[in-house]
Amino acid sequence: MPVLSDEDRAHQLAGLAGWEDGGDEIRKRFAFPSFAQAMEFVAKVAELAHRRNHHPDILIQYDKVTLILSTHREGGVTEKDIEFARAVDALISQ
Repeated sequence: MPVLSDEDRAHQLAGLAGWEDGGDEIRKRFAFPSFAQAMEFVAKVAELAHRRNHHPDILIQYDKVTLILSTHREGGVTEKDIEFARAVDALISQ
């Protein structure tokens, strides 16, 4: 799967609220009312990652969780990362 061009990445991210462009990665920080709720979210993301065989970097800071997406094999952001970001956003809206 090819790495998205800067233009394609920017276009895709325009439709994803809160996701930031880091060049070779995209990231989003999620805030929760408690540590327990943050960990519930992480568990859901882990299950999603397992099902899709696409694993984000996850930074947990008490009640905040930052997800960092990149297709390491390709060396940057691919459509697989954009699709994963959309799926994570869908988890939040449930």
